[in-house]
Amino acid sequence: MKPFSLTFKAGAGALESIRKHGLDISSIGTMAGASGGAKWLVLSQLDRAIIDTIVPKLKGPVHLIGSSIGSWRFACYAQADPRAAIDRFEDLYLSQTYSEKPDIHEITALSREMINAVLGPTGIDEILANPLFRMHVMAVRSRHVLASENRALLALGLMATALLNAVDRATLGWSFERALFYDKRDVPPFFDVTGFPLQTIEMTADNLADSVLATGSIPLVLSGVRDIAGARPGVYRDGGVIDYHLDLPHSAEERFTLFPHFYGRIVPGWFDKRLKWRRPQAGNVDRTILVSPSDEFVASLPNAKIPDRSDFVNYEPAERERIWRECVAACEAMAAEFVEVIEKDQLAARLEPLW
Repeated sequence: MKPFSLTFKAGAGALESIRKHGLDISSIGTMAGASGGAKWLVLSQLDRAIIDTIVPKLKGPVHLIGSSIGSWRFACYAQADPRAAIDRFEDLYLSQTYSEKPDIHEITALSREMINAVLGPTGIDEILANPLFRMHVMAVRSRHVLASENRALLALGLMATALLNAVDRATLGWSFERALFYDKRDVPPFFDVTGFPLQTIEMTADNLADSVLATGSIPLVLSGVRDIAGARPGVYRDGGVIDYHLDLPHSAEERFTLFPHFYGRIVPGWFDKRLKWRRPQAGNVDRTILVSPSDEFVASLPNAKIPDRSDFVNYEPAERERIWRECVAACEAMAAEFVEVIEKDQLAARLEPLW
């Protein structure tokens, strides 16, 4: 028997409900998109399948919550022609090139060019007026030394933050403040999320692009985005610092969350990647459906891995692009399997517990 390309996992509430009653697609009220940089390429074909198979059956409003690359993906979903937006984003991401030793300014400038091209001349207005989707972006506002762009100071601050986080995740609030840019038309279920200092900012035409750029601004790799319109003065960075895989309340009013993900587990924060004991709060993911590549599928990809940021260092640009394009092409099989599972009502039989 051919191994499955996908794994389907669910929180306890979603697991029980879908096993008893199946999945009513119109009951999906949230979609979540995690941080992960180049890892998103393993999902680009799945994103297209979701747009074709799931989106036409959704009943709004549906909240899109992303950090880092998850927000970039959802900035495509919420445009009038999401497939065309994903095509633009994917092509730009695959073909990005830099000088031999790019500095933070070069990488930041290219990222700004990329988000402007992904949004195009009408994308911002389309997102803010989308009849189905409400796009929300989670970034962080840096505090104290973490607001510095001095590499030595920033690196020292990040090291101290990582050490404190290993003791207690709550200490992240000393260094960063959550910054939720939200669509004011409908309050999302995570609007009053607790656990860390929180600033809520209405998303507007003046700050949408900056919020998406900020949430992808990895410390020491890209410059933070300073003084975003409507937000408190300061430097805004990668939302994955606190919300790497979005450990916050996903769902409300008995609706489900669809979470297309690179991995079969949810890691709460960026500094938790090696802390295997850190898990999301069970209540946050109770009605979450996690869809991710299977281990067997990942093993079949070029070099048996999902693309990641290390590929910029490990491969020459042409070789990296070739490998990434092979990965994207291979993921068509994963997208086809998703469509089959949904259209043949196989989800209940395929679902596993999230943990």
